[in-house]
Amino acid sequence: MAPRRTLGETGTAAGDAPSADAPESRGWPLRLHGRIVVDVMSTVVLAPTFRQRITGFVLLTKPRIIELLLVTTVPTQIVAARGVPALSIMVFTVIGGTLAAGGAHVVNMVVDRDIDAIMGRTRNRPLVTGVVKPNEALVFAVVLEVAAFALLWSTINLISAALAFAAFAWYVFVYTLWLKRTSSRNIVIGGAAGAVPVLIGWTSVTGELAWAPVILFFVIVYWTPPHFWALAMRFSDDYSAADVPMLPSVSGYHTTAVRIIGYTVVLWALTLVFGPVADMGIIYLAAALVLGGIFLGFAWRLKQTESPKLAMKMFGYSITYVTLLFGAMVVDQLVRWGH
Repeated sequence: MAPRRTLGETGTAAGDAPSADAPESRGWPLRLHGRIVVDVMSTVVLAPTFRQRITGFVLLTKPRIIELLLVTTVPTQIVAARGVPALSIMVFTVIGGTLAAGGAHVVNMVVDRDIDAIMGRTRNRPLVTGVVKPNEALVFAVVLEVAAFALLWSTINLISAALAFAAFAWYVFVYTLWLKRTSSRNIVIGGAAGAVPVLIGWTSVTGELAWAPVILFFVIVYWTPPHFWALAMRFSDDYSAADVPMLPSVSGYHTTAVRIIGYTVVLWALTLVFGPVADMGIIYLAAALVLGGIFLGFAWRLKQTESPKLAMKMFGYSITYVTLLFGAMVVDQLVRWGH
C-alpha cells in the first residue's frame, strides 16, 4: 500500500516550474482569484490522522500570537494590584483571554482561507490543507467564545467578559471582514483588538477602568503597526498576490518606513507618559527609555536601507521589546512594593 502523502511531500510552490508528473501538468491546478497558486497535492492532506486533526484545531487559534497577548495581561494585573494578585484571578483571566483570542483567530482563518492559500507563509494552515473543515472551525470558534465569556463573567467580572467579547467582535467584524481587504489602514484600526488584553488585565483586578490602562492600551495600539508592517515588508509580494492592501504593498517600502518611524516615536512617548500616570518607578522608566530608543534606531535604519532582511530583524526585536517592557513593569512593581 502506498504511503500517505501529506502536505509538501509532492507538488511545487507557486511560481515554481512543475515537474513532468506534477498535478498541474495533469490538468489539476488549484485556482484562486483566477490564478494558479499551488497544486492540489501540496495543499491537501489526505485522510488526516486524529493527531493531525487535534494539532490543526490548536493551530487555528494562532497560539504564538496568543502568547504575545498574554505577555501584556499578567504584568498589567501586577501593576493594577501593586503586587501579585490572587492566583485564581491570574489563572482564570489567562484562560478566559486565551479562549476569547483563540475563537477570534479561528474565525479569521475561516474568512481568510482563500487568501491563505495564495500566500506562501500561510498556505500550510489547517483550513487550506483540509485538515479541518470550515463548518467545524466555526463551531469550534463559537464554543471557544461562549466558554470565554462564561468563564470570565463567572470567575472574574462582567466588564472583563464584555471587553473580551468586544475584542473578538472588533477583530472579526472590523479588521477581518471590513478593513483587511479594503484599506491600507487595516492594521492601524483593526489591530486595536490586540490591545484589549491590557484593559482586561486591569479590570480583572480593579473591576473598573482608569487612565493608566487606557494609556497602556494605546501603547499596544501604536506598537502594532511598526511590528506588523515590518513583517509585511518582508512578505509584500504575498500580500500583493492576494490583493490585500497592506501598506508596504500599496505604498512601497519608503512610505512604510517613514510611517514606522512616526508610530515608533508616538509609542516611545506613550511608554514614558505611562510611567507617572501609573506611578511607576525608575526601573520601568529606564527600561522604557532604553528599549524605545533601540526600537527607534531600528526604524531609522530601516528607512535608510529599506531592507526586507532588516525589516525581519526589526519584527523580531518588536516582540523582544514588548516582552522586556512588560517584564520591566513586573520587576519595577515587585521591587518597589516589596512583594
